[in-house]
Amino acid sequence: MQSILILFYRESLAVNRRTYSSTNHSQRGEGRLKAILYTLFLVAGVFAAVKVVPAYVSNYQLKDKMDEQARFAVVNHYTQEQIRDILYKVVQDLDIPANREDIKVETNYHGIVISVQYSIPVDFIVYKTELNFTPSAEGRDIMK
Repeated sequence: MQSILILFYRESLAVNRRTYSSTNHSQRGEGRLKAILYTLFLVAGVFAAVKVVPAYVSNYQLKDKMDEQARFAVVNHYTQEQIRDILYKVVQDLDIPANREDIKVETNYHGIVISVQYSIPVDFIVYKTELNFTPSAEGRDIMK
């Protein structure tokens, strides 16, 4: 009886080894494919971020400067040309593709409104697009 149990135990070990080794080989290829796909998606995401994020950061910095100028222009009584000159220097520093004429400065009874409209071309190797931005700022004169 003991020899039958030993023989049965040896057979079950042999079956387990064959099953384990065959499943182990098939899983190795799937793991490599997943790793390659995840790496490709990660690289594509980083590439897209490198192309797009600087444009949004520049837009945010321009919008911040426009808000600042709109508030101070009312207090300091800057002319439209002075405001346009200050903002055009910022546009040039940020490498934003906008002309001096694209900076709109409007003065009304309640204060000042500043707006700019521009597009930044983005070239993903397989696809080209343009990001359109229209930041604006308003400064109100609280004395009127």
